[in-house]
Amino acid sequence: MGTMPTPAPEARATISPVGRLFGVLFSPGKTFEDIVRKPNWVLPSLVLLIFSVIATVCLVQRVDWNDVVRSQIEKSSASSQLTAEQKDQRAAMGAKVAPIIAYVGSVLGPVVLLLLVGLIMWGAYALLGGVNSGFPTAFSITAHSFMPTLVGTPIFLIILFLKPKGTIDIENPMATNLAAFLPGDTAKWLFTLCKSIDIFTIWSLILIAIGFAAVNPKKVKTGKAMGIAFGVWIAYVVVRTGIAWVFS
Repeated sequence: MGTMPTPAPEARATISPVGRLFGVLFSPGKTFEDIVRKPNWVLPSLVLLIFSVIATVCLVQRVDWNDVVRSQIEKSSASSQLTAEQKDQRAAMGAKVAPIIAYVGSVLGPVVLLLLVGLIMWGAYALLGGVNSGFPTAFSITAHSFMPTLVGTPIFLIILFLKPKGTIDIENPMATNLAAFLPGDTAKWLFTLCKSIDIFTIWSLILIAIGFAAVNPKKVKTGKAMGIAFGVWIAYVVVRTGIAWVFS
């Protein structure tokens, strides 16, 4: 009688889920090799969601939403056609709705962001790099690549509570991008462009490149992986800046 073929042993992770969260920050190469071997996206996605909710809850309590909405009304093209009473009414209504939108966004935002970035990067590396990682692996790489939030969110909260209540810049609360160095009357398209050039965004892009390079190091070297990640990001920035220019 023929012997039954022995099934291949299931891949095992050598780094714990919690270890992976911090490993991508301090030892990304080794950590992403482990993630590719045994993908797991639940914990990093949950961490991103929890941090998003915490940051939003604190932000809502520290922002004067009436002033924020009134400022947006004054910047709009329809401002000159509104009376002072109409502006007051719209500001009051917006101040009630804005926190609700913020809370909903804090929950849905991370989910939508991870799915979109995961899908786009999965497709980009498949088409441009020939890396067929499978979506679960791509999603796991993407989720772990957003772990710079473990550093960014605490910094954001410190800034939020150090500043007097109601003085936080809702459009750019952290001075981690080039927009923080622009004057207040900067054109909207230029502000949008400079805001996109952010330390934490670049950090995440580098992690994404390292992660997808770990899928097939022989086919996609780190340099090529970096080129794909930053190429996709540049295309996004160009489109976003163009939209801001059109509507400015």
